[in-house]
Amino acid sequence: MIDSSYAAIKILVVDDEPNIRNLVTAYLKTDGFQVFTASDGNEGLESAQQNQPDFIILDVLLPGMDGIQLLNQLRRESDAYVIMLTAKTEEIDKVLALSVGADDYLTKPFSPRELVARIKAALRRIQSTPQSSKSHIITSPHLRIDTNSRQVWLDDQPIELTTTEFDLLTTLAQHRGMVLTREQLLEKIWGNAYYGEIRVVDVHLGHIRKKLEPYEIITTVRGFGYRFEAERS
Repeated sequence: MIDSSYAAIKILVVDDEPNIRNLVTAYLKTDGFQVFTASDGNEGLESAQQNQPDFIILDVLLPGMDGIQLLNQLRRESDAYVIMLTAKTEEIDKVLALSVGADDYLTKPFSPRELVARIKAALRRIQSTPQSSKSHIITSPHLRIDTNSRQVWLDDQPIELTTTEFDLLTTLAQHRGMVLTREQLLEKIWGNAYYGEIRVVDVHLGHIRKKLEPYEIITTVRGFGYRFEAERS
């Protein structure tokens, strides 16, 4: 039965294998999502620019512009939630995908049900913030986070964060002064059914910390995890 609550959610599937495109599209449409497809990197970039998807399912190995190149280009203009698909199992390939802005990844062969479950889990995080007439603001000496509008300012200048980066930063800020382990952050952001690489946390936090320079807002507690605290200039 199609869920009408997903009718406004647009998903772009970029993969050069027709059977994968068709299978993923069928599962997504069954749940009511709007689905667009592309078979190579250039077509994927054009579709992303034209359709402005909320989610992008992106294969790493594409003809022409590969998935890593495409993602690098997309991140200059889109904050869509990106799940990379890869047939490779080497850890370096997963970390590379995450390092250029992927939010998550799945290694082929994968379960379409798991893919849909991850999309729905990400949607629940994004939509879980209660909307009210008064924004919920988290502040520190140089940082301001509006959890309703999902906007962040550093020294009153807006900074661009991906969906996952925003969720990680907000989770740490909401537990100011507490050390959260990688496992706790994985469960809070990706859900307790996530079985991917734990280093996904380190990669995304590395991106966040770079965007918050020159201030040390998130610190590493060796052997334990990460902590949000009043930064030092």
